[in-house]
Parts: sequence; structure tokens; C-alpha cells
Amino acid sequence: MNTVWLEWLGYLASLIVLISLLMSSIIKLRWINLIGSTVFALYGFLIGALPVAFMNIGITVINIYYLVKIYGSKEYFKLLPLQTSSKYFNYFLEFYKEGIQKYMNISDFNLENSDISFYILRNTVPAGIFTGSRYNEDTLKIDLDFVTPEYRDFKIGTYIYETRKDYFLDAGYSKLICLSPNEKHIKYLKKMGFKETSDKNNTLFIKELT
Repeated sequence: MNTVWLEWLGYLASLIVLISLLMSSIIKLRWINLIGSTVFALYGFLIGALPVAFMNIGITVINIYYLVKIYGSKEYFKLLPLQTSSKYFNYFLEFYKEGIQKYMNISDFNLENSDISFYILRNTVPAGIFTGSRYNEDTLKIDLDFVTPEYRDFKIGTYIYETRKDYFLDAGYSKLICLSPNEKHIKYLKKMGFKETSDKNNTLFIKELT
């Protein structure tokens, strides 16, 4: 039997498992690790290394168990208004400074200029922050919409922009507008239903709430 392709299969399985450990999102980690452990189990059977095969079958089952548990569990979300003098908010900004800087310049940020600002709690854990300022009579400009890495699975975005869009409507805003130079953020905005448009040589993303 030609063992070269088997050797490469082992390398592939190792690479997939390694990549899974680089994921900050638990769901992504579980899915990628599931693929890696499945390939590793196949590799173990093909080379006759039963301990390797059975161990990775066990890991596969564990990944499936936790994925079923994650997708089957009911999560609780809540919007908690931000306080301008909050020490925790300042700590949050500093702790996630590097990630937030990809979307905005924190040095120019002033919470007191925001008309709407809140934490997004996910199962009582502060998983993100949102701030926005009035753009015109019925439009809110998003100044910051940041979710911590471990919760970036679109659930929070769906909760803010779909489930709780009444939060903005009740405040008098029927449109949301965002300016972003970040490709990942743009992809996220489009996923959330924002439409690309132009205004005075700037590329903007607008979402109608009504």
C-alpha cells in the first residue's frame, strides 16, 4: 500500500486540529476540532493505530455532544444602558482596545456624545457594547458596535438589529447608518441587513428598521 497519502492525511488532520485551537469562538473551535478529530480517527484506522483512532472517536463524540448542547440551549439577552462615569466601561475599552481600534479610534471616542449606548448581556455576561449618535432627525449613526471575540456568531447582531429594533424605533430612529473601513465589519453589516450606499464620497451602510 502507498503510505505517502496516508502520511499526508495525518498531517492534514494535525493541521485542522491546530487551526481549531486558534479559534476564539467556542462554536468555531468545536466544529473545526470535530472535523480534525474525525479525520484523525480515519487516519488511525487506516494505519492500524487503534489507540489513535478510538481516542479521536471519543473526541468527536465529545465535540458533537457540546455542539448539540450549544445549539439546543436557550440563551438570554438583555440591553443594559451604559453609564458615562462607569469604571467598568473604561476598563472594557482598555481591555479590548486592540480589537476595537480595527473599527474606530478610541482616542476620539466620547461616550457623552452618544444618544444611545448600552451593553449587550448574553446570559448575564457583558458580551458587547453599542453606542450611537444622532445623524439626522430619524437616523442613528453607529459609533461603536463591538462584540467580544468569543461571542461573534451573529446571535448578538440578530438580537440588536432584529429582535430589539423596537429599542431604536421607540427612541425615534427608523434608520441606522454606519461607516466602516474594515472588510470583516462590512461583511457583518451586510449579514445584518445593511445596504451599501454613498454620501459625499463616503461609502455608508444603511439599515431600514420599519
